[in-house]
Amino acid sequence: MASRAPDGTGGPHAFVADLHSPVLGADDRHHLERVLRLRAGDPLTICDGEGRWRDCRFDKDLEVVGEVFDVPEPNGEVTVGFSMLKAGRPELVVQKLTELGVDRILPLLAERSIVRWDADKCATQHQRFLRVAREAAMQSRRVRLPVVEAITPVGEVADRPGTALAQPRGRSLVAGDRIVLVGPEGGWSPDEVAGRDVVDLGPTVLRAETAAIAGGTLLTALRDGRVLPPL
Repeated sequence: MASRAPDGTGGPHAFVADLHSPVLGADDRHHLERVLRLRAGDPLTICDGEGRWRDCRFDKDLEVVGEVFDVPEPNGEVTVGFSMLKAGRPELVVQKLTELGVDRILPLLAERSIVRWDADKCATQHQRFLRVAREAAMQSRRVRLPVVEAITPVGEVADRPGTALAQPRGRSLVAGDRIVLVGPEGGWSPDEVAGRDVVDLGPTVLRAETAAIAGGTLLTALRDGRVLPPL
């Protein structure tokens, strides 16, 4: 199988379970027909969410066109964690991290998080994050869906190997960094930071959602070689 990625010239992008006998979900078909106004014969690309995709033509039954492309995995998984924020800002963060190409997204409950949800609310919100990530992956024509983990206390993920916490006056990010966690509006507590690796995302004070998006931007750019660290 060839390995080029979809570049947007093949029409909208949708996820299906089977690339050889593709069936659109009801929500995706409604979006393509009612929002994007696709008509029979219009081109689109379909993807299995695990790196494989192909060209297709829209109709009541999708018509597959040409070969299946298999896009290699990135050179190392990039993970960004962010602490729960108010209003619709968590969804914004999930959306933008997905668009940037972050592979794993960790919604976190920090000691100073303003948002306090019970287990049922966390489960409902996690399902919402999964939907947002899928929609953003379609819009950005990703061939792999990001992993969005369940909402988890910071202490349960902060000691994963290679994890760094975003904190002013920390060290600079380097090309090998893969996991960055961003704190809430009030910052990390002393206990959360104590003894852990910290990285600085810039010289200005960033809103929590901006910091998470900046972290995703920097990590993916370094990982993919789009920018080079200073000599």
